[in-house]
Amino acid sequence: MPQEDGAARRTRVLLAEDQGMMRGALALLLGMEEDLEVVAQVSRGDAIVDAVLAHRPDVALLDIELPGMTGLDAAAALRGRAPGCRVLILTTFGRPGYLRRAMEAGAAGFLVKDGPVEELASAIRRVLAGETVVDPALAAAALSAGPSPLTARECDVLSASADGATVADVAARLHLSESTVRNYLSAAIGKTGTRNRTEALREARQRGWL
Repeated sequence: MPQEDGAARRTRVLLAEDQGMMRGALALLLGMEEDLEVVAQVSRGDAIVDAVLAHRPDVALLDIELPGMTGLDAAAALRGRAPGCRVLILTTFGRPGYLRRAMEAGAAGFLVKDGPVEELASAIRRVLAGETVVDPALAAAALSAGPSPLTARECDVLSASADGATVADVAARLHLSESTVRNYLSAAIGKTGTRNRTEALREARQRGWL
């Protein structure tokens, strides 16, 4: 929490956003708030933990789809490495599955990018005060959608099968037998109600399960 020492200390914010123009605009707009200070900006997910440990922000504002590591995986890593840093997910993709995964990873808030900057600044203050801040429409959608039906291993196999990877490729990457990979893919296809692994992968991504 920001402490008063003569004058109130500004809340330190880290931005993780891969689009340079968006990152710069966010930093500029948040920097105009008297009580907020952007102390670090990163464009890759795998740079988040090191940046947080180096700059000690109060709040990390993370996109989800980042190169190197997703914002969701980074949030989970920060929970163990920097538990004092509150995580607020800000994404273009308001998917119920993403919200559930963000909360499971320890995020304190989840907003979509189409809201006003005043709402974002308010959310930063609220999560720092100990609140959980979630876009109301997305929260309702997540409740109605229910949890992901996919197991962690089915998600691993689906993700590894992207970009035209063969069953043999997936088996080698995950150190599984080819028959085991086929079983996981078949289960994932059935649970997503699709016809093949390409459709299953697309459906799982659209729902935020991956």
